[in-house]
Amino acid sequence: MVHLRMLLRAGLVAVGALVTACASMPSRDPLGVTVAGIESLPGEGMELRLLVKLRVQNPNDSPVEFDGVALNLDVQGRAFASGVSAETGVVPRFGETVVSVPVTVSMLRMVRQVAGMIDGRSTDKITYAMSGKLSGTTLFSTRHFTATGEFALPQESSQDTPD
Repeated sequence: MVHLRMLLRAGLVAVGALVTACASMPSRDPLGVTVAGIESLPGEGMELRLLVKLRVQNPNDSPVEFDGVALNLDVQGRAFASGVSAETGVVPRFGETVVSVPVTVSMLRMVRQVAGMIDGRSTDKITYAMSGKLSGTTLFSTRHFTATGEFALPQESSQDTPD
């Protein structure tokens, strides 16, 4: 019984120390992540491959080192593409960098997107949401990010042709 009390006390002290350590960690502003560009990559069989270039902005006064990137992309509220990269680098303090992540879109997801867009309603904007992480190089240094946006589709020109 004495051993159980000692073990319980040691556990409470450890939990208290952990809570104190977490509370004393400096607060960090979230990273700003936007799509800087998209390029086509060769695919395999029934998939589309794209290279998504992310502009990562660090509004903090310390650099963010990363060793790996993961990305999920939703379009029109549906899962669309995902990818990972073993890219490493540093986002400087109060600076930015471009990170490239190859993503894969399955043929099934493409078909679902097209079917969802031809439901009879006119679509003039495409909305997207992305989430991911920059894997940290030390314990507790992984940085998660989310971003949303939209872009307008080109409108058909209504030029009258002479009869």
